[in-house]
Amino acid sequence: MADASRPLSPHLQIYRWYLTMALSIVHRVTGAGLAVGLLLLTWWLTALASGPDSFATVQAVMDNFFGGLILFGFTLFFFFHALNGIRHLVWDVGYNLEKVAAFQSGVMVVAASVVLTLVTWIAILIAG
Repeated sequence: MADASRPLSPHLQIYRWYLTMALSIVHRVTGAGLAVGLLLLTWWLTALASGPDSFATVQAVMDNFFGGLILFGFTLFFFFHALNGIRHLVWDVGYNLEKVAAFQSGVMVVAASVVLTLVTWIAILIAG
């Protein structure tokens, strides 16, 4: 029988957090967030096809600070998930597998995601 004072298996306190490990977890979270966002997009498209009353309901829900925050987050999730997916495809081919290269590509994914999200929303706000 195992000693009760020791953990039976490694836990989060045992492991040192690396950027690549955190980005892997964030990649999964953004994938789930994109699935929820696609449900909202489906609701919006269905309301658009259903007529002005249905569309007005969706617009009333989404046309406020909280709705804008959700759309901003969806945009950030989209860019991060897409860029990190490309990063994983590069790894699948056998490139950038060294620790330093993996760290640098992770920093680049995060920075590019933020920049692309901000550029997209600046363009949306200027056009609107």
